[in-house]
Amino acid sequence: MPQPPNPYDFLPPAPGFTLRSNDVANGEPLATPHLSGIFGAGGEDRSPHLSWEGAPEGTKSFVVTCYDPDAPTASGFWHWAVLDLPASTTELPSGAGDSSGSGLPAGARTLKNDGGVKQFLGAAPPPGHGPHRYIFAVHALDVESLTDSVDGNATPAFLGFNMFGHTLGRATITPTHENKG
Repeated sequence: MPQPPNPYDFLPPAPGFTLRSNDVANGEPLATPHLSGIFGAGGEDRSPHLSWEGAPEGTKSFVVTCYDPDAPTASGFWHWAVLDLPASTTELPSGAGDSSGSGLPAGARTLKNDGGVKQFLGAAPPPGHGPHRYIFAVHALDVESLTDSVDGNATPAFLGFNMFGHTLGRATITPTHENKG
C-alpha cells in the first residue's frame, strides 16, 4: 500500500523555521509515553516536548497540531490541536497536552481531536496496518487569535481552514509508530 502524501504539500508554501524535541525525532519510533492509553496502546497520551526558534517576522501567535496521514480513513486522524499560543511562546514541555492544558501558556486553547477528547491523544494505529507518521507542526500566524472564527466546538480541520491565509511559516517534526500486533 503506498504511503499517503504529506498533507502540507497541498497548501501554499510557507517558510520553515527550526523545531526540536527532547522526546521525538524525524523518522524515529515514538517512545511508549507518547502512545495512547485511552485507546489501549499501552502509553500515557503524553505530548512530547517541542521547542522552536526562527519564526518569521510578523508572527503574532502559534498553532500546534499533530496529524496522522496514514490512519485508515479518507481524512487521516488529528491527535492534537492547540491554538492561540502567544507569539512569545517558544517551547511546550512534555505533557503540555494533558486534559487540563497545565503546560500551556495562558490564553491557549485545545480543540477536541478525532478521538473526541480535548488533549493530546497518543499513537494507536490498528495492528498490522504498517508504520504511521505523526506530523507535529508548529504554525506561525499573522493574527494574535483565531477566537472570532474558531470556537471551542470546532474541529482541527476547521482550524486548518481558518489558518489558511494567516500562516507565515511552518515547522514540522515527524516521528513514527507501528503496531505489529
